[in-house]
Amino acid sequence: MALLPVADALALLLDGAAPTTSERIPLADAANRVLASPLVALRTQPPFDASAMDGYAARAADVATVPAMLTVIGSAPAGRRFAGAVTPGTAVRIFTGAPMPQGADTIVIQENVRKLDNDRIEVFETVAAGRHIRRRGLDFAEGDTLLEAGRVLDPSALSLAASGNHVELDVACRPLVAILATGDELLPPGSTPGPDQIIASNAYGVAAIAKSCGARVLDLGIARDDRTVIAERLAQAAQAGADVVVTLGGASVGDHDFMHDVLEAEGVALDFWKIAMRPGKPLMFGRKGTTRYLGLPGNPVASLVCSHLFLTPLLARLGGRPHRPDIRTAMLGAPMSANDLRQDYVRAKAVDTDNGLVATPFDIQDSSMLRILAEANALIVRAPFAPAAAKGETCQVLMTR
Repeated sequence: MALLPVADALALLLDGAAPTTSERIPLADAANRVLASPLVALRTQPPFDASAMDGYAARAADVATVPAMLTVIGSAPAGRRFAGAVTPGTAVRIFTGAPMPQGADTIVIQENVRKLDNDRIEVFETVAAGRHIRRRGLDFAEGDTLLEAGRVLDPSALSLAASGNHVELDVACRPLVAILATGDELLPPGSTPGPDQIIASNAYGVAAIAKSCGARVLDLGIARDDRTVIAERLAQAAQAGADVVVTLGGASVGDHDFMHDVLEAEGVALDFWKIAMRPGKPLMFGRKGTTRYLGLPGNPVASLVCSHLFLTPLLARLGGRPHRPDIRTAMLGAPMSANDLRQDYVRAKAVDTDNGLVATPFDIQDSSMLRILAEANALIVRAPFAPAAAKGETCQVLMTR
């Protein structure tokens, strides 16, 4: 199979990806979830004309000229309205959020009032009718659409939903991602490796990326290089109802790389398994029913770079989340040689300077070196056959953090 361009691979991966199910959950549990249907107000806010300031509810005609003397006939704290009516020459002490008394059409703020004896006040600033009053329905009316489907429920959206009197929300179900690492050489962290073994690391970074997209994660552990064992773990993912199965390693063409054959034997229709990119050439993708299978390379850096490029947008689509890669224009902080037929994603440190964003590639780009990836905050994107570039030339960078 010829190497597939990155854009074509991404298009195949995202084809038909969309949320399929929703669930109703308590408002208190809905932070950072995605609204599955439009949210309509169940009440009007504010439900009455209310004072927007602490002061005195009065008639504008009585304070059209100053100084004006008024008699205070009662009080209206928030949550307890004044039962009577404001008549000529009178006022009601009122507090923010309290309903406007009958007969009053303005608020004299307390800073513009001097208290006299015997419930009398002196107003020394004029105020127009309607001043400092929040009219009924100022924010929204019952039946108004408050939030559209697809809105991520951030703090302001949650508060608005609560104000609209919703106690439960209809949200998109979070996609389930099953992650399976493969390789006889792999041991979990905390183990004592033998002379030919290493500590498995990829699954933790991939799981973190998945969770950052709102997905749930099922860790299938480490499977040795055995077709039967790998097939058994894939069956566990299917039984759990995984929306996406991510395999780590075994995606290449070596004698001990079984993933391609196992997936096909399990009925997975593979769309591609070779990508024109670096790092990440041995990337596989296929489908079986509604489940998508993403076979990531075993090299730690390649698996994480491919997760940023492919897993993140896929999970965003499946979870109904907006996704836009953080791609910026920068200046090269060091020269770069000409590129070959593969699209390069070069680990770099991007720094804001007085002259703009400067991205400096690391000297070593070996796909096994996680330390450099952890120090990097950007990937310089180099198109296939890009010519050599000098320091200071512009480039495109994908910000990773």
